[in-house]
Amino acid sequence: MELFFDYLRFERRFSPHTVLSYQTDLRQFSDYLLSTYELADPSQADHTLIRSWVVTLMQQQMDPRTVNRKIACLRSYYKFLLRTGAVQKNPMLRITSPKVAKKLPDFVPEDSLNGLLNSFAFEDTLGGVRDQLVLELLYGTGIRLSELIGIRHDDVSIPGRTVRVTGKGNKQRIVPLNPTLAIVIERYIERKQREFASGSNAHPALLVTDKGEPLYEKFVYRTVKHYLSQITTASGQQHPHVLRHSFATHLLGKGADLNAIKELLGHANLAATQVYTHLSIDKLKSVFEKAHPKA
Repeated sequence: MELFFDYLRFERRFSPHTVLSYQTDLRQFSDYLLSTYELADPSQADHTLIRSWVVTLMQQQMDPRTVNRKIACLRSYYKFLLRTGAVQKNPMLRITSPKVAKKLPDFVPEDSLNGLLNSFAFEDTLGGVRDQLVLELLYGTGIRLSELIGIRHDDVSIPGRTVRVTGKGNKQRIVPLNPTLAIVIERYIERKQREFASGSNAHPALLVTDKGEPLYEKFVYRTVKHYLSQITTASGQQHPHVLRHSFATHLLGKGADLNAIKELLGHANLAATQVYTHLSIDKLKSVFEKAHPKA
């Protein structure tokens, strides 16, 4: 199992968060095999034992998406074992994933979000400017939380109005910055240089805490929830990823090309981006029902 986790880290370049999820899932499966079947080696499990674990998870009323993530973990694990010769057959070939009802991404209405960003009086401190920049970056570029945390000073080009982000699989892409966002970044860097006498070069991470340490996931979650809770009471609309969904939804609503949105979001294929077309269709239906005399 440890070899598998090293493979995820160093060959597949999975994020620490994803590796931790896989560790949790695989160890839960291992514990189940040991307690239920007295089988200490997961590599010896056949498809019937794996299927019994999946059934047990479903009987516990676990969300099908969570079950599917655990199944995806096992698929990667047994593919790895097959590749390294630890097993001769892949038991996952006979495992099917439970069906998941399609869930449209949550997003914040454009007027509400722009109202917050344009009129909120952020504190004139390093923390206040940083909080504004966190919101502006997530909404203005559509980047993921892990990509936000990973931005370094040398990834930002103010003259070129671009930022280089490192996404899934360690793939890099260039994302444009709108003029407002570029100004906020300049203000933040100036403030950060004044705050820390050693200058920004001593802090390669662009976004830092008040103590100069790189931002971490829980910090960003708390920050985003604090501000979004002022414009929406829905808990599903108060996390960093909702700003990414809002970015894509609002672009599509303004007529942006789907392929361009795909590139901006860093999606590997168009299918992942097409979920936003459903939101656009719903909006068109709403306009149609309100405006058409026969509706």
